[in-house]
Amino acid sequence: MTPKSEEELARIVAEADRPLRIVGGGTRPVGRSTGAALSLAGMSGVTLYEPGALTLVAKAGTPLAEITTLLAAENQRLAFEPMDHRKLLGTTGEPTIGGMVASNVSGPRRIAVGACRDFMLGVRFVDGSGNIVKNGSRVMKNVTGYDLVKLLCGSYGTLGVLTEVSLKVLPDVETQVTLVLQGLDDARAVAAMAAAMSSPFEVTGAAHDPALSRTMLRLEGFADSVAYRAQALTDLLEPFGAAQAIDDPAIWATIRDVTAFADQPGDVWRLSVKPSDAPELVAKAQARGVIYDWAGGLVWLLSEGDLRARLGDFTGHATLIRGNAAVPVFQPEPAPIAAIAAGLRAKFDPRGLFNPGMMG
Repeated sequence: MTPKSEEELARIVAEADRPLRIVGGGTRPVGRSTGAALSLAGMSGVTLYEPGALTLVAKAGTPLAEITTLLAAENQRLAFEPMDHRKLLGTTGEPTIGGMVASNVSGPRRIAVGACRDFMLGVRFVDGSGNIVKNGSRVMKNVTGYDLVKLLCGSYGTLGVLTEVSLKVLPDVETQVTLVLQGLDDARAVAAMAAAMSSPFEVTGAAHDPALSRTMLRLEGFADSVAYRAQALTDLLEPFGAAQAIDDPAIWATIRDVTAFADQPGDVWRLSVKPSDAPELVAKAQARGVIYDWAGGLVWLLSEGDLRARLGDFTGHATLIRGNAAVPVFQPEPAPIAAIAAGLRAKFDPRGLFNPGMMG
């Protein structure tokens, strides 16, 4: 099923007599959803773009590449640099803006500017009864009512089928530089990244690759400002070693897309934790591959079997992004949170149509 309009989609949902699996570009099949495929590919196109107001509105099936090109022509960007899952998951197709919002997909710059949901202004969606619902605004003012915008962002299509999203964009930067520290172990790398992030020098990326023994810190902005901050941050990090400045933006695409694990067999886990806890948890994980992002708050692990069992109780959550381990894909929720989530699904999708099994 590939509806061409919001009204057609609403009719399909209202008349549905079986579960529906919501499909965008098909590039990030995370979770174990079942049901008949309901594709949003027929609902594509940017409906409003006001560069001066830093606002963009697009239908859910719009390819991200189309939006990136449009923004670049005005020297603007999606500041949270959404991850492209295709290499890691071995998928094809084109990522869509609806899929990005539904999954709250964000990249290394999240640590500095926020996640996808922090840039959302409004949504339109169809609920499980076939009602067309809108919330928020098409612009950065007059955002009123219940905050369904953030609720839908990251719900993986379990509460409603997104049809249109509006979000804030930001100007692109004049230049960027990456400071690289070599030879740090995991604990020292996390300490160095924490020092950089707590400095006043506006670091927009902090990652550590143990396989290359390389710790990376990104600075962006006007050329003179970046040069000044790079020198100041180099001086600050002197206790951790001599930092080398390099101009290679592609480094951050590899961190964002976890390309180091793309052609390697094994399960890929996404671990979200307090940065200071990360080195100890990584040691427990006994993983074959590790990449630290968000100054250690996000850890990608290439592993086998039940990672959660090896980690034991910890503060945070582990998501199985790729693999066949016989465990829940998403971190099991505490009973009070699970009850709230079930109540929300019962309200928005009373017949249990949307992506059954996705969050289980």
